[in-house]
Amino acid sequence: MITVLGIDPGSVITGFGLLRTDGVRSFHLDHGHWSLKRSDAEGPVDDFNLRLGRLHNHIVELLERHQPDEIAIEQVFLSKSVSSALKLGHARGAAIAAVVTRSLPVSEYTPRTIKQAVVGSGAASKEQVGRMMVQLLGLSELPQADAADALAVALCHCHSRGSFRNLANQAGSSSGYKPGKGARRRSVRWKNVPAKPKGIT
Repeated sequence: MITVLGIDPGSVITGFGLLRTDGVRSFHLDHGHWSLKRSDAEGPVDDFNLRLGRLHNHIVELLERHQPDEIAIEQVFLSKSVSSALKLGHARGAAIAAVVTRSLPVSEYTPRTIKQAVVGSGAASKEQVGRMMVQLLGLSELPQADAADALAVALCHCHSRGSFRNLANQAGSSSGYKPGKGARRRSVRWKNVPAKPKGIT
């Protein structure tokens, strides 16, 4: 059994979902969301850099608490504006930066791939995704939208890693099978990344 952390990144709200999987069945561990845009002693409500810092710190705390084995994150999609897309990209970067120093494997999935994997339609609505999470994971209530999306990211990863493993088994361990270019999963593994790059004090 491994623990998978799914992340639905956002510069205002970021969702997270944690599942345990044996490659066939997946079980709910935890889910929630972080509201990053707030006004308090840390600084003004519209300070974007502080939002990224809060996101980074939240994920670090979550990693320490749950010790996930693999991370899955939603890819940047075409946004309403260039500015929104850039902010979303920064949020993804902050989230990934929080996990790379732990040498954890990070897999990325498009929104359409995620919806196709968990709902059966790449054009599914957020409400459909949320209701499917309730059904598939046995939740007692409908999760907040960003948390539901994060659970869907994690579940998509659980399904995908199981599919790739089955394909590898079918191909035979001696064949050196690896997912081809047509596979809609992008996985990046960082290893031995120093906590502080050389030359930076």
